This record gives sequence, C-alpha cells and structure tokens, in this order.
Amino acid sequence: MAGALTAAIAAAFSGGAGYTIVQTFTATSTWTCPTGVTEVEYLVVAGGGGGGGRGGGGGGGFRTGTGLTVTPTQTYTITVGGGGNAGTASTRGTNGSDSSIAGSPITESPSGAGTNTLKSYGGGGGGAYDTTLTGGSGKDGGSGGGAGGYQASPNVLSPAGAGNTPAASSQGGNGAPASPGQGNGGGASSSDFVTYTNGGGGGGASASGSSATSVANGAGGAGQSSTISGITPSPSYAGGGGGGGNAVGAPGGAGGGANGGGANPGSPNTGGGGGGTNGTGGVGGSGIVILKYTVPSQTVFTFKGTTTWKCPTGVTSVDYLVVAGGGGGSTYGAGGAGGFRTGTALTVSAGTEYTINVGGSGSGATHPSNGTKGGDSYIQGTGITASPSAPGNPYANAITSFGGGNGSGSTGAGSGGSGGGGGSAAAPTIGTGGSGNTPSTTPSQGNNGGNASPSAPNYAGGGGGGAGGAGASGTATTGGAGGLASTSSISGSSVSYSGGGGGGTYSGGTAGLGGGTATTADKGGGGNGAASPTTTGTAGTANTGGGGGGGAYVAPSDRAGGNGGSGIVIIKINQ
Repeated sequence: MAGALTAAIAAAFSGGAGYTIVQTFTATSTWTCPTGVTEVEYLVVAGGGGGGGRGGGGGGGFRTGTGLTVTPTQTYTITVGGGGNAGTASTRGTNGSDSSIAGSPITESPSGAGTNTLKSYGGGGGGAYDTTLTGGSGKDGGSGGGAGGYQASPNVLSPAGAGNTPAASSQGGNGAPASPGQGNGGGASSSDFVTYTNGGGGGGASASGSSATSVANGAGGAGQSSTISGITPSPSYAGGGGGGGNAVGAPGGAGGGANGGGANPGSPNTGGGGGGTNGTGGVGGSGIVILKYTVPSQTVFTFKGTTTWKCPTGVTSVDYLVVAGGGGGSTYGAGGAGGFRTGTALTVSAGTEYTINVGGSGSGATHPSNGTKGGDSYIQGTGITASPSAPGNPYANAITSFGGGNGSGSTGAGSGGSGGGGGSAAAPTIGTGGSGNTPSTTPSQGNNGGNASPSAPNYAGGGGGGAGGAGASGTATTGGAGGLASTSSISGSSVSYSGGGGGGTYSGGTAGLGGGTATTADKGGGGNGAASPTTTGTAGTANTGGGGGGGAYVAPSDRAGGNGGSGIVIIKINQ
C-alpha cells in the first residue's frame, strides 16, 4: 500500500503533559492509537459532490468534535472519501464518497454508518438540464446538490438535494456537539421553461446553496472553518459548488466549493462541491480526516502506511524499526522476507518533516511466472545520512530496508532484503535462490533464499530468506523452510518480523514452513508453502514483512504462491 496515504503530522511540546499531535489523512489508511492516548479531537470531511449540467455539487459532510474515546494500541481504519464525478448537460453529478473513523469503542454515528463507525457522508451531485423531475433534481447527501432542470408538461421545477442525509444529530457525533447536522440543502433552479434554465448552488457545511433566479445562477453554500490543524487563518471545508446555466456561473462557497460556469473542480482535501455548468460540470473535491491528541513525552509511533512525520520541539533523537514488504511466492519458490533494520539514537531536528515510506507486499504468481518483489521502506529527511550509501540506495538522506526478493516459478529467484526461494519445473530447469542483503547494509538486513531440488518425486522449491537466517533448499520430498525471523521490542513487547516463506512441492510431499517454524508467533509473518492437497501458498502476514509461501502442483495444474506481507515503520521518541 505504499503511496496510498499522504498524511502530515505536526507536533508541539506541551511541557510535562507530553506532545500534542495533529495527524492529517488525505487518503484512506490506518491509525494505530499510541500508548497513553484514550481520546482524540477529530474532523471528518467527506468528498464533495460532482457538479451537474446546471446544478452545483454539494459539499461533503462535515463533522467535528472532541473527546472521542479510543483504545491504546488498537488500529483504526481511516477512510477518506473521493470527490464525486461530474455530470453532463443531460446527467447529474455523482455523490462524493464517505469519510469515516472506524474501530472499537466508537459508537455508530449516525445510525446506519456501520458498527463502531463515525461517518460523514459524501456531498450530493448537482442536477442536470433535464426535463424530468428526477434528472433535473440535485442529489441528497452530506450537503445537497443544486437543482438544474425542470419537468415539462406540466412545467414544474426540479427539487434541490437535501443536506444532512442520512441525518446526523450534530456535527460532533460522539464528541462535543457543534452545529446541528453535517450539512445543508442545495439551491433551487430557475427556468421560464422555454429559453433559459439556471442552476442552483450546492449546499455547504454552514449554509444552504442559493437558489437561481431568471438572471443569475445560485451561489454555493458556505463551508465551515476548523481550528484543529493549528493553521492560521483557520481553513474552511465543505463549501458548495456554484450553479451554472444560461447566466454567468455563480461563485462556489468558501471551503473548496468550485465556481459554476465551467468544468471547475472542488478543491482537493476540502470536500468542496464541483461547479455546475451549461455542459459538463466539475468533479467534487476529495475529503480529509484530521486527528488531534496528546501523547506521553516518551512514546511510540507505528506507521502502516506512507506518511510524513514532523519532529516535535524538544526531540533530538529517535529509535527506529524499518521493515520492508515481503516478496511474493510463485509455484514452488517462496518469497523472501522484507529487509529488517533497527537502530537507536538516530539524530533528528525539531521542525523537520520526515518522509515515512512503508513498503507494500509483493504479489504471488503461478509457474512459469515469478512472484513480484516487495516494496521498500524508509525514513527520509534532511540531516539523515543515507544508509546504505549511493549508488545502492536510490533514496537520498534515507535509512532504507529493501523489499524481499520474489519467489521463482521456474528459474532464478529475485534478490532483495532477503532473497526469494528457487522454483522447480521438475528437471531439467532448476531454480536457484536469490541473494539477500541486497544492496548491502551493516548490520545485514537479510539472508539468501534456498535453491529448488532437482530430484524426484516432488522437486521441492526453496524457502525464502529471512532476517534471522537463510532459506533452506528444497529436497526430493520437502519444501525448503523459510529463513528465521528477527525480533524487536521497540513497540514495548517482543515481536517477530521478516520471516521467509516456505517452499512448495510438485504433486505431493511435505511443504516448507514459513519462518522455519510451526509456531505462529515466531514466524515473522512468513507464509507456509503448499503441498497436495493444499493448493496455494500462504500469504505473508500484513505489516511484518514476511515472505509469501510457494504454491504446489496439484493435478492437473500449477497453483499460485502467496502474496508477501506488507512492511512497517516504528519510531520511538527519546528524551
């Protein structure tokens, strides 16, 4: 999932109380609640509605509050909704997508949001220039879309979309309530049913969209400001898109709402509605989720998606764990574990923003194709000495762990943090294991993968290398065991990471064990190989860097190896 999340973390030292953290999510990801944190302040803004062929798109639902109860060490799903698609002259815009925070013990809000989910709903799409009530109407949503058309015979204007749909009793939800509801309705259209039709503005978080007149399109409703980010002046969110039609396009609402009169998009990560126009409208702006909380002075940050981390005032060094994504297995050959690197007292500078990249999992494949390599993980920023150095490390100013090598479906396996296991095509083509610790780091980030066996009856594949040991070679009857994992206690307890995947076999025999052991806690996420009647290799465990297990041949066909496990980065503040 590398690259899936762009988040900014700003922090300020608050004396003996610890650090105040503001974490901003601009794409869907996860958040692991730090130890010592029991409640958060939040802002949840959904994606804005797309502008239609007259009506402006509604702003995304806007909800904010304090005192949302959370559980330390629990992982929460953060969903950030995208903007709705634009409509055309004859079609309505689509609603934006919902944004949410989900996980126990959050109370479902509003009703229907889903278990343990606090949700803001996407803004309604703008109505089109259409002579039916439905086609011309704005869509309901967090804030409603503006109307764009009318019904002919008899002549009746199409309705605007309703806001606060589904109904939320307050913007605050579980926390301290603010204004009632998550948004407002769109504005009505205007037409003489012969020569002109003007579109209504989309609703905004703090005001309804304006209705059109015979000489003007309706303006988008104003959004609402929030102080949660600490930015001055306080940014606004969830403004409605302006209407468009025969008259000049109307302005969008403050908070990312787009102007009408063209294919004008809502601003990204504001939940602003797209502009309506006499043609194809503008797409809605994507949403945003912001969390604010206070952590103890010595705390651990766990990153399971790519982000940035701004070093707080008063912090001069951190301990770290950087684990890359595990390689995917193929038929027979297992994936190598992601590179494993850990260290103490890494010098950091207050106010500097560091990029945290978390490598994704390599994909499994079927003979004769190879699996794919896992993604690299790194901590990058000004002042960090590149490790390893160039040219082996393509990331400047970064401590990097490299993705696990791919398992082989026939010939040689891939190199990487730990090498992939060799795959067998049942002689004469025998695969060799991939090289580990590639590029080279000190201490070593991983080990080599094992070779495939050239011997009947089961021509077993090699195990992927692990952070704690090389992958074993396959034998005539048994898949190579995955290389051993390594452990880290940076999180507060000893956890195994970066175990190699186990090798698979041809038509029977015994599969190799992921991480070289049957004990789940010690596998480091390495997936088991497969042997008939089991068909596919087991996937590496997410956020461990484990390699995927090798697949088996089960008559009449080859079966796929398992995906690797995604990586993880953990930072511990020193004081």
